[in-house]
This record gives sequence, C-alpha cells and structure tokens, in this order.
Amino acid sequence: MNIEKFKNVIINIVAQANILKQKFVSDPAPANYACIFCQSDEEYVTFINLAKQIGKIVQETKTGPLFQIETLQTIAGNLQLLKIREPDSTRPERGDADFTLSNYDEFKKIHLGQEGFKLIEREDFEMIELMEPNFNVRAYFSNPPLDIQLGIS
Repeated sequence: MNIEKFKNVIINIVAQANILKQKFVSDPAPANYACIFCQSDEEYVTFINLAKQIGKIVQETKTGPLFQIETLQTIAGNLQLLKIREPDSTRPERGDADFTLSNYDEFKKIHLGQEGFKLIEREDFEMIELMEPNFNVRAYFSNPPLDIQLGIS
C-alpha cells in the first residue's frame, strides 16, 4: 500500500463515521481524531510504517500508537490525530472517528440510553460511543476532545 491509498483509508473512515454521526447530530461537529482498526498483524505493521511517514508518535497506548499527522483534509474538517489499533476481535469494523460537539452535556442528556449509544468512562475523560450494525465504523464523542486533552490545536 502506498501513502495515497493509506490516506484514503483514513479519509473514508472519517467520511463513513460522519454519515453515522449526522443521523443524530445536526450541529457542526468536526472530527478531531481517527483510528484504524487493523485486521491482521501484517496490516498493523504496514499501517504503523505508513503513519510514521506522515507524522510522529505523540502517545503510546496499550492498544497501539497515537500519531500527530500532517493535516489531512476530510469531509468533517482537518484531521491531525490518528491511532493505529492492534488487531482486536472486538473491533471488526474498519475504524472510528471522534467528533467535537459544541454541547457535549446536552448531547449526552438527549442520546444516552438510546439504542446504539454507550457511555465509556476513563480516568481523565469520558466518551459516548455510537455503533450501528450496518456501519463498518464507529463514532465517538469525547469530553474533553482528545486534541484538547493532548494540548494539540
């Protein structure tokens, strides 16, 4: 795979997640992060090597590195954060995108408890996961968004 095809994988993940998001969010909510769910060890190694060509690792996580990449234009805004996730049987989809909401608390109040929405609490932040069976991606809404957590603007 070359760099252009790799970038298209990322752009397509964001585009599909954006379609999923738009089913529930009418306000502008730009993507601030994307993640590729690798489907094999070979793909994981390939994607890490490609990501290193367009960015640098800014955080190591237990499921794979997070890169700050050169700005990538997507349908949901300019993207600078990309995670390459290790193969995981609980993540059969192609990937996910995380969107920045103008009013996270209001969104949480309206959607939490609805089918497809799930609250995930972490030590320093929380996020709402959105999944639908006929989508090959997931959408997330983090509070605070990852770019703000990392101090990347």
